[in-house]
Amino acid sequence: MPNALHPAIAEEEALLRRVRAALEARSRPARGAQPMTTSELRELRDEAVGAREEDAGAVLHELALQQTLRARRASRGDLGPGPNPDSPYLAHLRLREGDQVRDYLLGHATFIDAASGIRVVDWRVAPVAQIFYRYREGDSFEESFPGREVRGVVEVRRALVIHRGELKQIVGGDFALWRRPDGTWAEEDRSSFALSPGGAGSAARAGSLGVGVGARDARIDVTALLDQEQFRAIRSPPDEPLLVLGSAGSGKTTVALHRLASLSAQDPQRFPIARARVVVPEEGLARLSARLLAPIGGGEAQVRTLDDAAIAFARSVFGNLPPLCRDTPALVTSMKRHPALFDALRAQLGGGRSDPSLFALRRELAVLFTDRPFLSSVVEAAEGTLPKTAVEDTVQHTLRQMATPLERALAHITDEERKQSIDGRRLAEGTPDELAGTIDVEELPILLSVLSWRRQLKLPEVSHLVLDEAEDFSLFDLEAMAGLVRRTGRATLAGDEAQQTHSSFAGWERSLETLGLKGAAVCRLPVSYRCPRPIAEIAREILGHLAPQAPARASREGAPVGRFTFPDEAQAQLFLAGAVQDLLEREPRASVAVIASDAATARRFHALVDELPAARLVLDGAFTFDPGLDVTEVDQVKGLEWDYVIVADANASVWPATDEGRRRLHVAVTRASHQLWLVSSGAPSPLVAP
Repeated sequence: MPNALHPAIAEEEALLRRVRAALEARSRPARGAQPMTTSELRELRDEAVGAREEDAGAVLHELALQQTLRARRASRGDLGPGPNPDSPYLAHLRLREGDQVRDYLLGHATFIDAASGIRVVDWRVAPVAQIFYRYREGDSFEESFPGREVRGVVEVRRALVIHRGELKQIVGGDFALWRRPDGTWAEEDRSSFALSPGGAGSAARAGSLGVGVGARDARIDVTALLDQEQFRAIRSPPDEPLLVLGSAGSGKTTVALHRLASLSAQDPQRFPIARARVVVPEEGLARLSARLLAPIGGGEAQVRTLDDAAIAFARSVFGNLPPLCRDTPALVTSMKRHPALFDALRAQLGGGRSDPSLFALRRELAVLFTDRPFLSSVVEAAEGTLPKTAVEDTVQHTLRQMATPLERALAHITDEERKQSIDGRRLAEGTPDELAGTIDVEELPILLSVLSWRRQLKLPEVSHLVLDEAEDFSLFDLEAMAGLVRRTGRATLAGDEAQQTHSSFAGWERSLETLGLKGAAVCRLPVSYRCPRPIAEIAREILGHLAPQAPARASREGAPVGRFTFPDEAQAQLFLAGAVQDLLEREPRASVAVIASDAATARRFHALVDELPAARLVLDGAFTFDPGLDVTEVDQVKGLEWDYVIVADANASVWPATDEGRRRLHVAVTRASHQLWLVSSGAPSPLVAP
């Protein structure tokens, strides 16, 4: 598309040239200079005094921000120069107030050049940003800014991609433009741009995987695509705890992380980002959250998985820990995270004060974890969500852990060769005796909860706590972390009951109460931006009776869901291997996930594609988020997304019509932002059978 065919192209390119020239002009005398001095701050103050009325607010904001950031950044030797010239802003807002017209550019840093009319403002703190998120192009607005009331009309509202100093995409109210690799411009459907990109293009033809997704080297910054509900949640009162609820792809994670970044930017002394904590269930989401936080000013926040957070808290309280068991039997894990056990242990161990040492507390728990009548009462209270076999599994597992380690039992033998097996391994390795002396990671929050009940747990308060996918947090997890925020209430929880994959969830009211945040404000996000309508519909069918009464609105149409059935797994996987290879050859920048129900199935499929350069087997959450193919299992993918998702074993045997089966398959299918394939060998799962 020649530039003349759409005036926005020439207009935005001219504006970008002006901004880059102004940044370059300001940077020249500053090269090699020391951090901003007192005299330089005084010059900025003088500029604020002499600024025109329409620019005074922005310059004063810059002055206040520099004074705050100077002290905060100087301590770590990091005085940022302002907007990055290669990508100085992410959105363009033009406002008409009476006879005056002003352009504002939303970015991640503030830069004001009154002489050239350049106003780049930080979206996190600039009052004008709320107009961008609350109104659409052509709307009349009326807002209260510090010191004055403003009213007018939004003349231009555009999200932009500026990559390596070049304008790449423009998304306006009713158009979307993108620059092809050869420098020409193309126009496409505006609805393809939503909170989670990766769905541009027409519907795929039946039996063919891929229609052109992932072909670009830059994407619209998600900050520019926040909708009104999301922005309102981000700007909620800073000391008010917030629960953000929404379906898969509604932007829960985005809202929670942006709120954290916004609070830190607005008041870095009260909300220092280095003292913030983000806790998520799995390693993959932890990596993604850290990556998302970095460009919005939250790179210093500590992001940890639930397990890593529990380990860190336990070490700070108890010191050195015994060897950790990370492969706890599934039923024992279910028992140790269940709300019924929480209530039973609190009744038994919650009163009084006693020896807070790790040894003493473990002994108290071991007595109850080997008490079959006690555990049976927990199973009965669980009302069908714990099987009776969990009792014996827990007893036997506890007995093995509390046994004397074999190495200690053989300490009197001085001949070291007699302590090794024929193959050179430790005698206990690979045997039930290997558990002796270990402690389950799932038991650490229980120990911390007992101390909390007895008012013997002391953890340092954090500036803000974010819990994402919070429906996967047990009451023990929440009790252990309550001391971080119970006094201040500075927390954001994000979650969705429909994506609950464990029986540990006790409901939002109980969860908030346990965390000490009863009465938290609730924000519901009604639109699913990730999944197009065909995927959203099948996801709701999969949930069945678990689906919420009011379905989330899909933001766009999309490719039809592909369904394929083969006689056996070998045929299904060979078909998929060829289809995936063809897709990656046609669309080398697409992100593709083959999601299996378990690690063994994922390994079998990966063996067929491991020669592909872009194929990665990910069973430990170590996703790179690069284009290519990730072969993984469903327990690794919560909170993540790909352009294309293939459920490689959509079989009746592994995805039954149980509540757990429904929730796990729902998580798998809602990872797709463009196209979903369901492939079964033998009988398809009743959850997805046509």
